[in-house]
Amino acid sequence: MVNFTILAGGYTSFIASYMFNSETNNLTYLNQYITGGNPTWIISHPTNKSVLYAVNENEPTGALQSFTVGPEGALTLVETAYSGGSGPPYCSGLSTGQVAIVNYGSGTARVIPTTDPLHFSADDSTIVTFPVPTTGTQGASEPHMVYQYGEELLIPDKGNDKIWRLGQNGSPDDFSVHGQIAQPIGSGPRHIQIYENQLYTIHELASTLTLQDFPAYPNFSTPLISNVSTVPNYQPAGSSFAAAEVLIPLPTAEFPTPYIYTSNRNTGVQDSRGDTIAIFEKVDNQLVLRNQVYTGLNQIRGMMHGQQAGEGGDAYIVAAGFAGTAGVKVYKRTEGGANLEEVAVNTKLPTRTSFVWLKQ
Repeated sequence: MVNFTILAGGYTSFIASYMFNSETNNLTYLNQYITGGNPTWIISHPTNKSVLYAVNENEPTGALQSFTVGPEGALTLVETAYSGGSGPPYCSGLSTGQVAIVNYGSGTARVIPTTDPLHFSADDSTIVTFPVPTTGTQGASEPHMVYQYGEELLIPDKGNDKIWRLGQNGSPDDFSVHGQIAQPIGSGPRHIQIYENQLYTIHELASTLTLQDFPAYPNFSTPLISNVSTVPNYQPAGSSFAAAEVLIPLPTAEFPTPYIYTSNRNTGVQDSRGDTIAIFEKVDNQLVLRNQVYTGLNQIRGMMHGQQAGEGGDAYIVAAGFAGTAGVKVYKRTEGGANLEEVAVNTKLPTRTSFVWLKQ
């Protein structure tokens, strides 16, 4: 038997904790811990799972917070720093010690040095401002994620239809744009994953998943190898889709194929079966749909695979809706990962937007 703690952020002023028992398939609500407003994205420190970072997705002044993580996910707030803008939807601890955060509402990003994993040294860190779009359908830069790859930070910008490439200018608090990876006009790149030096991008406005070789610096782009819709075939009248998340759990002995999991959000008239998680496989460098798993959830903004918790966690994915009352659900990967089976649900909280898995 393996018990996992699952931490869950959302549009509230707290982070919730759950316990998932993988033997009984029981998901138990444990507690909630006070935070700043709207901790919509939470993430563990890359090497120290006793440290958690959270955004405060507030307007006009966003924030980044650090917490210690105790038994059963008990959180203690340590420090808060200014995010460098408005409405931050994402943060990430870097292997070099800093914490990067992007601000959707102001089109900015900031890389904040630390004196140790829990304490920020933010006074002089550079705020990177992205340009106002000259093409596409959005009227402002809308950075949505930060992804560390080698010595670069990659930031998908839904408004500019680009993935910005940021590099460090010597000191750990000074980053700037030194390149870009162009994306289809009007597609709205939101989140990315890189696997075997290939770039997988989920596009919110087009509800597509694309694949391309990752361009070596300073190349601006490489041709798309594959470009597929994430939307299920049946679309209710009045539906409006906006893809949100992409996950690629690393292969294991039990799950040797690196399937790609993407979340759909229907922000219009709902299907009675809820939104889907679309599962893809790369075959001969083409993205092939393997399954559309209906979840009963409304607008799946965040989901996370349990591989981050270590042994035993790679069999599971947790997800929730941004809207509705369906709560938090845990899915078990079946058919080698090509399908999902709902195994647990807890409706104590109707919605959540991001998750962190921890082994108890």
